[in-house]
Amino acid sequence: MAILLWDWGDEANMGEETRERIRGDVQPIIDKYPAEKRYILPIMQDVQKRFNYLPKEALEIAAAYVGAPVSLVYSMATFYKAFSLVPRGRVHFRMCDGTACHIKSSQVILDEIHKCIGIRPGETTPDGQFSLETVNCLGACALAPVLVANQKVHPKVTPAAMREIIKQYGGLADGPTSDA
Repeated sequence: MAILLWDWGDEANMGEETRERIRGDVQPIIDKYPAEKRYILPIMQDVQKRFNYLPKEALEIAAAYVGAPVSLVYSMATFYKAFSLVPRGRVHFRMCDGTACHIKSSQVILDEIHKCIGIRPGETTPDGQFSLETVNCLGACALAPVLVANQKVHPKVTPAAMREIIKQYGGLADGPTSDA
């Protein structure tokens, strides 16, 4: 028997009511697919779209449904960068830090995000509004530095443009939303 060691953060402290809500929300997603292992990825994509991350409970339900070990589903969830095992913000920023963007000052933009909303890459604001990650490449070098916010591409971002983007998504660009 394999023992999985992973950290789902606060999910370990989740109450039974929340687990039941997740089960109720996941079941209709899973029921859209035949109970075959080849549907694990589309199930996970739909679950992530619904929750903005992959709850542990959802992965366990999906594994049982398709008859796969939870370790297989977990390995797929951790292999693909598109998936997250921790909740992301309602607005998820992906900042390119590839060569072209790095040369064009992506770090200055990351510093501006921290200054405005108080988060660094890999973090989510305490209110769950924003999360931030860096990626190696978005394939848009001519637009450097480039930021993607919930699938919308923002080209040639400057610190002033970043403040406007944060305002556009409901953030306060006057100061961080956290105590950071």
